[in-house]
Amino acid sequence: MKDFIHLLRRFIPPYKWKLAWNIVFNFLSAIFGAFSFLLLIPSLQILFGTQELVTIKPEFTYSISSFSEYANYLISQVIIKYNHEKALIFIGIFIIITVFLKTGFYYLANYMIVFIRNGVVRDIRSRIYKKILKLQLGFFSDERKGDIMARMTGDVTEVENSIMNSLDMMIKNPILIIVSVAVMVYMSWSLTLFVFVMFPIAGYIIGRIGKSLKKESRKGQNKMGEILSVIEEDLSGLRIIKAFNAENKAEERFEKENESYFNIMNQLMWRRFLAHPMSEFLGTAVIIIVLWYGGQLILNHKSSLDAAAFIGYLVFFYNIINPAKAFSTALYSVEKGLASMERIDKILNTQETIVEKPEATPIKDFHSDISYQNVSFAYNSTPVLKNISLNIKKGETAAFVGRSGSGKTTLVDLLPRFYEVTDGKIMLDGTDLRDLKLKDLRNLIGYVNQEPILFNDSFYNNIAFGLKNVTEEQVINAAKIANAHDFIMDTENGYQTTIGDRGDKLSGGQKQRISIARAVMKNPPILILDEATSSLDTESESLVQDALVKLMKNRTSLVIAHRLSTIKNADVIYVLHKGEIVEQGTHDELLASDGRYRKLHKMQMF
Repeated sequence: MKDFIHLLRRFIPPYKWKLAWNIVFNFLSAIFGAFSFLLLIPSLQILFGTQELVTIKPEFTYSISSFSEYANYLISQVIIKYNHEKALIFIGIFIIITVFLKTGFYYLANYMIVFIRNGVVRDIRSRIYKKILKLQLGFFSDERKGDIMARMTGDVTEVENSIMNSLDMMIKNPILIIVSVAVMVYMSWSLTLFVFVMFPIAGYIIGRIGKSLKKESRKGQNKMGEILSVIEEDLSGLRIIKAFNAENKAEERFEKENESYFNIMNQLMWRRFLAHPMSEFLGTAVIIIVLWYGGQLILNHKSSLDAAAFIGYLVFFYNIINPAKAFSTALYSVEKGLASMERIDKILNTQETIVEKPEATPIKDFHSDISYQNVSFAYNSTPVLKNISLNIKKGETAAFVGRSGSGKTTLVDLLPRFYEVTDGKIMLDGTDLRDLKLKDLRNLIGYVNQEPILFNDSFYNNIAFGLKNVTEEQVINAAKIANAHDFIMDTENGYQTTIGDRGDKLSGGQKQRISIARAVMKNPPILILDEATSSLDTESESLVQDALVKLMKNRTSLVIAHRLSTIKNADVIYVLHKGEIVEQGTHDELLASDGRYRKLHKMQMF
């Protein structure tokens, strides 16, 4: 319950007035529901002659007894002036009016809860998505994509179905119980005291089952995340699975996870479906015990209640049983939903390591140089870069070569602050990157990587991605510079043709040229090229290389390359080995020295 209240404190404040109105309407609904039964008892006693007619008009005050006495007086007047049949009609109209008010206020309470339920779910989804966009790339290296997707979809849906659907019951039922208990105490405080001795026993049993439900639910959501991860991996690697005849292996892995989820959900559902019969049984047992105890008191004339009042008392007691059962069911659902909320909070509560300082300096252009000063970087305490120092002047092309795992990509990823340096600093025009506005910094940098990242959208929207107020002429011009215009126009709908999931309708060279066109559209003064041609055939490489030459013109470029032929014209080449710069110079200077670069060059020429 403490976790549920904490959840409400986090997400309910924007809807506090709607919550207040919901409570008011639920309270009014409970009041009119109570009075429809409470005033019916003396009315029927007078109607059937078990109580004398009231001929003297009572003084009216705002109390339960005053309302009861005044109702008796009105019914007595109808019987005196007309007859018992008219009084029966009067009672019927009275009940219809009170029930109408009860149900009307109940609807208004639900009307308000709709805003709260749907608003909280919307806010949770928005917070998760915004958080994911803000989190550093290292977070996603540690997490499985399928599990993150499960939290954004399945866990949010579970919170919606379990917690938000139960929110109305969690508010309405306590109000009904409080109003009914107040009336019961008014009718017989001693009998009500006995009732409250019985309820904690039932509550304890229900609470124990609810806790076990939360535990099983957490297991189920974790397992669903693992299943989604398997599906995502297998869909991405379907070509490899088929090529290696590994369908049976993939199927076995999936079936193992699926069977485990099946067993967990069986345990969960068995406990969940135990909620209703358990609460039904316990409620009935308590009613029978109260009926036995109260009946004994009345038969032995030890109670202030007569038989008719005791029947009314039991009606109010039954009004507690139903909300209590619904409340217990809601508790089961809330416990199940809180397990999903814990998984969501793992994302929401993750500390952001790439943060912008409050007094960060805006930057609109790049003027002089980029300087790495004794930069070191470790990922999860594993050293990746060690004491890197270099300087790249505006307009220069700096290339980075070395074996896979030597730290080339990490080195350039530090510039747009995809990761934060562990030691040292990177300066842009003499200012530490950490002192600059993050969005301004990234606006200065264009990125073309080895595997083009495209979206399931049109050519036009992929090229203009992230930009506002873009004209078609600008998009076409960017595509021409990237040697992409011709193949785009050969498609069915030209620039409005959808390129498929991750651009799967295109060849590798076409994807890369769209990626280059996107960088051209951004028109950044600094360009990062991460092995942009390494996976292409010779013809595609020629077209892409030509597009890259146009793109790099008059820009400061950081180029990662495996094919040394593509960087022979670079102003400076840095050779990395095990996270350190072991050589630097021009292509000719490095070939003249008998070092690591020359060995790499000989291997490629061979």
